[in-house]
Amino acid sequence: MKITKVDVGLVEAPLITPFKTALRTVYNIQNIVVTIYTDNGYIGIGEAAPTHVITGESLQSIRYAIEEVIAPLIIGIEIDEIALLCDRIDKCMYQNTSAKAAVEIALYDLWAKKYDAPLYKLLGGYRSKITTDITISVNDEEEMVKDSLEAIKRGFSILKVKVGKNPHSDVNSILAIRNAVGPDVVLRVDANQGWTPKEAVKIIGQLEDRGADMELVEQPVHYSDISGMQYVTNQTYTNILADESVFSPKQAIEVIEKRAADLINIKLMKTGGISKAQQINAIAEANGVECMIGCMLETKISVSAAAHFAAANKNVTMVDLDGPSLCVKDPIEGGPFFEGENIQMSDASGIGFLIEAFIANKKTL
Repeated sequence: MKITKVDVGLVEAPLITPFKTALRTVYNIQNIVVTIYTDNGYIGIGEAAPTHVITGESLQSIRYAIEEVIAPLIIGIEIDEIALLCDRIDKCMYQNTSAKAAVEIALYDLWAKKYDAPLYKLLGGYRSKITTDITISVNDEEEMVKDSLEAIKRGFSILKVKVGKNPHSDVNSILAIRNAVGPDVVLRVDANQGWTPKEAVKIIGQLEDRGADMELVEQPVHYSDISGMQYVTNQTYTNILADESVFSPKQAIEVIEKRAADLINIKLMKTGGISKAQQINAIAEANGVECMIGCMLETKISVSAAAHFAAANKNVTMVDLDGPSLCVKDPIEGGPFFEGENIQMSDASGIGFLIEAFIANKKTL
């Protein structure tokens, strides 16, 4: 099964409500979709999310990276040579992790199809069902409480609350949400790098003292401030989750060695795809550090690939794959079944999509 063609297009999906964090506000998903064709008629599909404030990529840069740099290096190679393909993608250019991830996802889709097996089973097959949280965007306190209660009505029992814009408002909003949803709902708090180390310790301490009962706090300080992350981790009881601080296996090693976080959030758009995600998870597991699998603002295409990764690996104990739940409508049929907080893997080969129908209707750049 040789690669014969790499095609780049556009996938769009309006959001149910605007997605707001300390870093950005988004109203509509607009991502790159990659389709890879082979000489025996099989087609693989992947997706890249242009998250300017995190990966530094745009629609235009992703398109150029795939069409002009990555594609020429993989055309003509057998899908069985998956390690060689991933190595070429990794080494062909610096960063551009979302572009690399989109191509890798499509390749892994094809690799599993060749063996007529669901991808998660080839990657490890630890379980067939996972549970995701859902994001509560940062807004005024009243709206955040309303959104939290609505999420619970939709069947979610784990809320990921975005904060980081105003320390005083952050404390009040989290406490108001806890009071509204009761003690049985899990709260994860994500500051998206919005606090200084001292602010983070003060805020988390206040929340601990006042009964917020948070499962974790994600990326409280700037991604580059590893000593600041270390300070927060050492000065608080709540688990600290590293997100933007960990893109690569090398960064995972640094965070673990310095005890700068208790947990690590793996995202395919940060790691450059499944191969490096596997490495980071293995490093973390060997050091007794559990991982979350998360996503950017992605559609069901790349989120489904992340779901396969999560289902395959025992050390992935937390799931933040709410992208499809935030969209008005799925842009593609097939793949895992997303029903509220439950994600059920299917027995379809590869990632499991009905690709031909999607290709017939996909948009061009």
